[in-house]
Amino acid sequence: MAAAQRLPLPSQLGLIALLGSGVMIGGAFFFQYVMGLAPCEMCHWQRWPHFAAMAAGLAAFASSSRPRLATIFVVIAIAAIAISSAIGIFHAGVEYRWWQGPQSCTGTVPTGLSPEELKKYLFGAKMVRCDAIVWSLFGISMAGWNAILSAILAGGLASSLSRVART
Repeated sequence: MAAAQRLPLPSQLGLIALLGSGVMIGGAFFFQYVMGLAPCEMCHWQRWPHFAAMAAGLAAFASSSRPRLATIFVVIAIAAIAISSAIGIFHAGVEYRWWQGPQSCTGTVPTGLSPEELKKYLFGAKMVRCDAIVWSLFGISMAGWNAILSAILAGGLASSLSRVART
């Protein structure tokens, strides 16, 4: 850990972004592969920004000799994590029925279909619904936890990065 403290702050923040988003992805994979909870389409949407944040965090960490470049990568990581939080808020809202989600994973069977169209629709339908809460802790779904934890991570990184701007 002492070696990481000798890095410029943007590179340290890149490492935090890499590890923080890595933990979020690791948690998602734990629930998927260990707990057997298949992700819905919107769950996957929340993962992609974390992958981007991990890549940007790694790039910031690797750019320790160029702090300004590392700062740019940290800003990208922060934006990606904030996007995952925003998607988590939207997804949690869909789960709690505060608003409607995408038809592709929350819709009902359309009316007025011919038997052949209905068969085609049903066989092409996704099995994991975005509006179903499959796990929660303290009344907060996984999407809600992603929103909260990602917002805390993005906010903490942004707050720390503001120290670089003041110097």
